[in-house]
Order: sequence, then C-alpha cells, then structure tokens
Amino acid sequence: LNIVLTKNNFNNMIVLTGAAGFIGSCMLRKLNIEKITDIVIVDDFSKTEKINNYMHSTFSLKIERTDFISWFKENADQVEGVYHLGARTDTTEFDWDIFVKLNLEYTKNIWRICTEYNIPMVYASSAATYGEGENGYIDDLNLIDQLKPLNPYGRSKHEFDLWALSQNEKPPFWAGLKFFNVYGPNEYHKGRMASVVFHSFNQIITTNKVKLFRSHREEYKDGQQMRDFVYVKDVVDVLFYLMTYKPQSSIYNLGSGKARSFYDLASATFFAMGKGPNIEYIDIPIDIRDKYQYFTEASMNKLKSIGYNRAFYSLEDGVKDYVQNYLIKQMYF
Repeated sequence: LNIVLTKNNFNNMIVLTGAAGFIGSCMLRKLNIEKITDIVIVDDFSKTEKINNYMHSTFSLKIERTDFISWFKENADQVEGVYHLGARTDTTEFDWDIFVKLNLEYTKNIWRICTEYNIPMVYASSAATYGEGENGYIDDLNLIDQLKPLNPYGRSKHEFDLWALSQNEKPPFWAGLKFFNVYGPNEYHKGRMASVVFHSFNQIITTNKVKLFRSHREEYKDGQQMRDFVYVKDVVDVLFYLMTYKPQSSIYNLGSGKARSFYDLASATFFAMGKGPNIEYIDIPIDIRDKYQYFTEASMNKLKSIGYNRAFYSLEDGVKDYVQNYLIKQMYF
C-alpha cells in the first residue's frame, strides 16, 4: 500500500466536540501545542466539574451541545475539520433512546453537514463494539458486521460505524477510531468510569492497597485478566496525524497493540508512587460476571499501514508520567 502523505496546515477553524471531556480536552491541548487556536469547542458546559479540563486552553468559540447543529449548518463554510469526540459514554446506561439521540442521530447530523460542505471528519468509535472479542480485535471492514457489542453504548457506536460505511455520500476524508482502554490526565470528573490507573492511585492514597477482580476462569490467574491500555497522549497524537495527513478513510483501532494484565497496571502505579505492590482480590460482581472481558488487544497493523510509525508509550512509562506529573500534583494536561 503506497500512500502519499500531504501535510495540511490548518488555516480555518477546527470544531472539537466533547471538548470538556477526558479525551476531548486532551485533544484541545494537543491542538494548542501544535499552535492551533482557532477552535470551536462543543459540549454540555453546564457540568462544572469539567471546567478545569479546558479553562487553561485557548479556543475561539464555545458552543453548547444543544445549539451546535444549527450553528454548524450556518457556519460550515468556515470550518476546516471536525473532531467529533462527544458522546454518551456510560457503559452502565441502558436507556437506548439516550444513545439513539446523543450517539447515533447527533453524529449522523454532523456527518451529513461535513459531507455537504466537504469537511474532513474524525470521530470516536469504541472497542466496546467488539463485544466479547469472539471474532478477534481486527479493524477489518469485511468483519465489522459480525461484531456483537455487549451493551447499549457499544451497540450505538457499532450502529453508527455500519451506517457510515453504508453511505454513498461521505466527507472527503473520514476516520472512526475504536478507542481501547484509554487512561491519562483530565479524567478527574469521570467517577466510576475513570481508568483503573486513576482508581488504583486513589486506593493507594487512602488504603495503601489496590483491589483487583479475582479470576473466575481456570485459564487465568487472579489479576491476570488482560486489556489493551493506551495512554491518552498517544491517542491525541494519532487523532492529530489523521486530520493533518488524511491518509485513507476508514475505521481504525486505537490501542497500544499490546495487552497487559491488571496486575501489571496496579504494580506500575505502586512503582510510580515509590511503593511495592499490595494487592487484594475480590469477586467480580454477579451482574457483570458473565459479560466480563478477560482479554482485549488491538491489532494495530492497519494504522501502521497508512504510515503511522510513532512509538507508543509502554504501560510503565505511561503510568509513570500520569501518576508523577498529573495525579500526584493534581495537574491537568
């Protein structure tokens, strides 16, 4: 696959939805680091616990999520690219109508406007679309209709991916990113949905130990369940690359490409705090035990095939940076 990459220097405004959230606010910071400040940020800004995520970054306009679609229709000719990272991401939410409204229909509206005005669009899909991973974690478009998400959130992301692929008219460049287990700064507001690194750090501060789920399958030892943990700084680097070079429209995995155990992650957190591991195992709650994933690992060959060759943080280096430069100091990216 020979792809000629043409770098794009942004001259007009970039739209960033979900800009007050975890990944969105880190993307805002990344754009600022790249000297891009003409940014329209979109979110539900009534949630005051997210203010610190974006208040130290530079942007040109702030628009409430409910007002954005009408604004976009009127001002699309000024927009150079859209990062659509805003979504209802709560995997414990089971009201399908909420997901249809916020994740499906809202994203379709943005897609249609981007298509009409020839605006590149990069959007957040999710590794939750893979369900139990019975078909592997390969971002092959020929396999996508075989996927069986386990919850309404994953289903909403999967249904949009299928819808996007079925469209005859598309934006000039588009990419959907299946985020795996993202961790890093600016997730203070996420509560129970925050990463295991965040929860481990706080457990160590308060109890000097970390509780991990016991294994309920013989082939896995306690704490050896594995996930593809990916540092948010790597995530925003990939997002920036795609919009800058617009290599090939498709749906891509975005993980580290290497599964690591929860034990490794907890140990790395202790180590970053200058402590030895002290881990206690507890049963997986009955209500999620049959839906619990024991292994996820992103196949990253497709992203590499379009020219992305930047090295990802190792789990140890990512956790160290997050703990020592952000969590301990209570700092934001």
